Amino acid sequence: MEQALRALAGPRRLEILELVRDAELPAGAIAAHFAVTRPAISQHLRVLREAGLVDERRDGTRRLYRARPEGLAELRDYLAGFWEGRLRLLQEAAEQQERRTSQHGAQPASGRGRV
Repeated sequence: MEQALRALAGPRRLEILELVRDAELPAGAIAAHFAVTRPAISQHLRVLREAGLVDERRDGTRRLYRARPEGLAELRDYLAGFWEGRLRLLQEAAEQQERRTSQHGAQPASGRGRV
């Protein structure tokens, strides 16, 4: 997981991942989107591949790249763990506030000021 996070730390690698998210592209087509050398793009692709975020397929002399759904799912699940904890805390705080409001007989904020 740490390797995937480090791989995505570079904005250029994020852009590459977006390019190959929905379609398989050859390395040359990916490189054409950037003002850097092809070897530099090859290096970025290698980092993404080693992190499990893209798959590489050879077609003759071409190398084709596509986002790897499994690697992205692992990353999504890892990051979702952070949100789940925070959402749980938010839910608990809202429920606690609702209990306090109910115990004191006050109207909820949405009902105040109505005639």
